[in-house]
Amino acid sequence: MLWSAPRVICIAENFTRYDLHAVHEMGRTIDLVTYRCFSDSLLTLETVASVQEPGTARRTAQRPARPAAPTSGEPAEGSLAALREALHDTLLALGEDTQQVERQTYDAYPRLRNFACVVNTRRDAIVMYLKAGPDEFDLVDGFSRDVRGIGHHGTGDLEVRLRSRADLQRADEMIRRSYEVA
Repeated sequence: MLWSAPRVICIAENFTRYDLHAVHEMGRTIDLVTYRCFSDSLLTLETVASVQEPGTARRTAQRPARPAAPTSGEPAEGSLAALREALHDTLLALGEDTQQVERQTYDAYPRLRNFACVVNTRRDAIVMYLKAGPDEFDLVDGFSRDVRGIGHHGTGDLEVRLRSRADLQRADEMIRRSYEVA
């Protein structure tokens, strides 16, 4: 057994913002994991925070953005890969408590709960689901829509499709509102 780099994993039904803050302040390697029971035989676990002790490798290290189309070298300024990278930077810049959690079909951006989920399977646009209520905004056909009652990957009832940096700027208020309500 190797005890030189222990990790603490706390599992609970829910964590508060104070729990997240305390974990960041401790300076130890700690994971906060929530669970949800769906039936007697089905349980889901979701990592809501993963804090690394200073000087250790970061397990949830920022990875390069997944390219939307095959690229060689650096993503072109106008490409979807560059837009995905700009979106990633925008979401992480909202606050120190924001992180990225990679899922199979989307990337989640939680504080304690997901406020944005970015789908990784589209080639023509970046599809993002936000926690903000669709009723709070004027929805624009082809850009934003209400997905309550529609099955989709990720968390949130507001779908936003980004095809350009102008779309990212247009979605700024929706993103900020989702961050505030999470």
